[in-house]
Amino acid sequence: MTSKPAAQKKTGKVILLGAGPGAADLITVRGARLLSQADVVLYDALVTDEMLALCPQAEKISVGKRSGQRSTAQTVINQKLVECAKKYKLVIRLKGGDPMMFGRADEELRALEAEGIEVEIVPGVTAALAAAASSKQPLTKRGVARSVAFFTSATAPGHPEQTTLPDCDTLIQYMGGKEAITTAQRLVAQGRPPTLPVVVIENCSRSNERILRFQLGELEKGLADCHGPVLVMFGESLAPRKYP
Repeated sequence: MTSKPAAQKKTGKVILLGAGPGAADLITVRGARLLSQADVVLYDALVTDEMLALCPQAEKISVGKRSGQRSTAQTVINQKLVECAKKYKLVIRLKGGDPMMFGRADEELRALEAEGIEVEIVPGVTAALAAAASSKQPLTKRGVARSVAFFTSATAPGHPEQTTLPDCDTLIQYMGGKEAITTAQRLVAQGRPPTLPVVVIENCSRSNERILRFQLGELEKGLADCHGPVLVMFGESLAPRKYP
């Protein structure tokens, strides 16, 4: 009599969940509901305590990643996600902004899919849209701006930094505080006028949010007094509105 093979242990489900730009009440209704059901939440450095209060029942694991600071390596985060999926029924990877926008979702999806783990993605409000709302500056404007590009100067290890910038009407630089001088210089070199409007948002949507307005030529002096997460927006659509 032959014995039946042992049944493969069923793994849990992982959700890559967008926390939004910072304010807890900007998470989606679906995102808040799933957080309240999670068994474990692996969260980024930009996720606030108010956001984590939405999942009091869950085990919470900090896997914070901040540009230029010591943080959890992505390979370790991938491993933790796989381990949690083999232990818990519902695992949430809580990411600031949207998981699919500079959130290293591809690397986490690869690691989970390689193990046959079910993955769902729940979008969040990305910082660029929240920044446009906070500053009351549309990213597009009829007759002025019909194209928008999101970019970052951060690169993967071993990859050269991109020296040319997108040729769009409105440019949005994520994690742009430290690169402000270089970005401004490159845009001027590519033919953008020194008078090009620039809006800088620090700690977007949070209680300590700051909105700064420059011209491109002024930005070449840098952003020395910005310490929180910074998003920089460039374009004619960002000019202050004029009234008759």
